[in-house]
Amino acid sequence: MSHDHGPPPAASRRTRRLVTAVLVPAAVATLVALIVLWPGDVRSEPASGGGQRALGTVTAVTEQACPAGAAQQRCGAATVRVTEGPGAGADQTVDLPQGPGTSALHVGDDVVLLYFPDAVPGGRAYTVVDRQRSTPMIWLVLVAVVVIVAFGRLRGVTSLAGLAVSFALLLLFVVPAILDGSPPLLIAVVGASAIMFAALYLTHGVNVHTSVAVAGTLAALVLTGVLGAVFTSLLGLSGLGSDDSATLAVTRAGLDLRGLLLAGIVIGALGVLDDVTVTQAVTVAEMTPGATSRWALYRAAIRVGRAHVGSAVNTIVLAYAGASLPLLLLIAASREPVTDLLTSEYLAQEILRSAVGTIGLVASVPITTALAALVADLRPGTPERPGRHARRA
Repeated sequence: MSHDHGPPPAASRRTRRLVTAVLVPAAVATLVALIVLWPGDVRSEPASGGGQRALGTVTAVTEQACPAGAAQQRCGAATVRVTEGPGAGADQTVDLPQGPGTSALHVGDDVVLLYFPDAVPGGRAYTVVDRQRSTPMIWLVLVAVVVIVAFGRLRGVTSLAGLAVSFALLLLFVVPAILDGSPPLLIAVVGASAIMFAALYLTHGVNVHTSVAVAGTLAALVLTGVLGAVFTSLLGLSGLGSDDSATLAVTRAGLDLRGLLLAGIVIGALGVLDDVTVTQAVTVAEMTPGATSRWALYRAAIRVGRAHVGSAVNTIVLAYAGASLPLLLLIAASREPVTDLLTSEYLAQEILRSAVGTIGLVASVPITTALAALVADLRPGTPERPGRHARRA
């Protein structure tokens, strides 16, 4: 999420006072909002169909020929030793999973089961619904952590700390608060602001240049949220453009799905914005000693920003395209006019996400560059901070 920019030049006392006067009230407001909006105990919905979750290990698989004309591709049963949940320690017989993309069961596979205590007589009380992936997932996360720390060293450790805080705020504040009935857009703005303060300062340190990046990110987030709200209304989007949203509409009838769409846009934009704003703030700081005026400093730094935005915009578009690849395949195979498909609820949502996120990203560059140039110390003879060009950690 961040680049290692090295130690930037020191800022003047006037600059520190100006930045502090702007950001301290914003940080206090964010903290107060977190306290006021912090959710209580959120009631969990029962599992679909009344099934109880259990874990097990496949101990035997028996396949047999499917009846003529049957829709199943694999027929037979498997024996599963229940290791956790209802019936733990007992062997249970389950039907082999069916459906498109279903992988075959083999002896030794760890699976997730649903137990139906009210199953019809003669029917299976247990059914396989998924694979257990905890062990390979733990190894994957450990490898990622080792790679980040090995390359980033101390900066890698601080970036992981920022990432941990981000996930904690999402899982402990944003998600429960939305489920608790709080306005999703308000929760997203408060949560994104808290994530921004914590992640940027943990990763890049408490200094004026990080503070300028925080201010630029905050301004771009506000712009992104406003544009998202305006165009969600103009496009007449309901937030029901996906199966997940439809499920939430049934299980959480009072949930504001349009606000949830806007919340996703704001939180999604934050991940790209902080990288761009930090780069621009430090770029201006590095160029300050040789600048003749604030306008000249701004023009020089904005050229770097344009190059960064070009690659970042491509990243956003490709990220959305990759996540929506099955949808793109459906579009290619559909006989409906392209214009009808592009204006459908689901595609309109995706276009809104990418367009508004891109606008916020592009706007963050001149905003952050202008703020950094405004607070830059252009006094003649200002010494550079020792070690500025020292070897990067």
